[in-house]
Amino acid sequence: MAKITAVETIRLDEFPNALWVQIHSDDGLAGLGETFFGAATVEAYVHETAAQRLLGEEAGQIDPIRRKLRPYVGYQAPGAEVRGNSAIDIALWDLWGKRTSQPVWQLLGGRSREKIRTYNTCAGYKYVRGSRGQDSTNWGLSNNQGGPYEDLEAFFDDAGKLAESLLDQGITAMKIWPFDRYAEASEGFAITDAELKEGCEPFEKIRAAVGDRMAIMLECHSLWSLPVALKIAKAMEKYNLMWIEDPLQASGLNSLADFRRQTTIPVTASETLATRQQFRALMEAEAADIIMLDIGWVGGLSEAKAIAGMAEAWHLPVAPHDCTGPVVYAASVHLSINAPNALIQESVRSFYTGWHTEVATVGPKMKDGFIFPTHAAGLGVELLPNIRERSDVHVVVSQ
Repeated sequence: MAKITAVETIRLDEFPNALWVQIHSDDGLAGLGETFFGAATVEAYVHETAAQRLLGEEAGQIDPIRRKLRPYVGYQAPGAEVRGNSAIDIALWDLWGKRTSQPVWQLLGGRSREKIRTYNTCAGYKYVRGSRGQDSTNWGLSNNQGGPYEDLEAFFDDAGKLAESLLDQGITAMKIWPFDRYAEASEGFAITDAELKEGCEPFEKIRAAVGDRMAIMLECHSLWSLPVALKIAKAMEKYNLMWIEDPLQASGLNSLADFRRQTTIPVTASETLATRQQFRALMEAEAADIIMLDIGWVGGLSEAKAIAGMAEAWHLPVAPHDCTGPVVYAASVHLSINAPNALIQESVRSFYTGWHTEVATVGPKMKDGFIFPTHAAGLGVELLPNIRERSDVHVVVSQ
């Protein structure tokens, strides 16, 4: 069994939210992982703490390593420790796939389907690029790159035309977040009637343009108080949404369960949770109809696989979140191909045709609104060979 000889992190100033982790073994192979947000902070954790527990370990011992990396504090939420461990876990699965010449979906247990339906998260080329965090300041609306898929700007300007563009590519579902700006102004505790009407306009335009041929999801980014979230949901019910996502912070599961009981719209939660224990509590509270997890934040593929299995026992579907980088996107597709209860896979066309191509090799194939898995060994995606030659690169190696 090959042993881990080095732990390497890579980040770029141009993409300050992304951190890539390479796990090197003594047989000359390397596995690639990724996480998102707080890249420099997670980098410090990886080298200060995690690397010392990884070096010399057998690379294929994924579950024992997962338990060894579990921190004494910082294990209950997707903070730096869990995000770092997520990237490491993803890298170990990639490394195992390369060593055994198998795609990760096969290692997870095989294919439950040949392809997975996708929905387009309507971000633009500059979304979370060049800025840190998650709020309207990183939407990039004032820095339009001029590409064909400036979808965030499009859902504000002409959501009906955007829906037609997506349908032309066979994409039959889309996610938008027109209410976020009002939440930021009131800290989620108030919305005016005028704001509510303005926030409904994209949904009006989509239904007027394409009818029910397009499934629509409303993303709320956990920004609202319970009374206002219910007011928004009431206004949304006539648009026949596929789901409303994270209307409240998932830390308040009783309130989220109360919200779910008072709306007819299916509730999706939550990319903000981490580890199987938190998702067990979500399911026990009966607070969600659809279970959403982010592999780069939840604890990696190992945790994601466990959560998907647990959701299956609760008779609930999973819908892996992905609005981050190319490695987590590839890993999410592997899980969606494997998990019997995977409903749909998130993707962002301005990402997989945009900045992903600037840092990584071609990822999963997209055709007619479906994503097809790679049959390459491991995850099937690599950082571009010249990434370490960039002037804005930061590479740290523990060995």
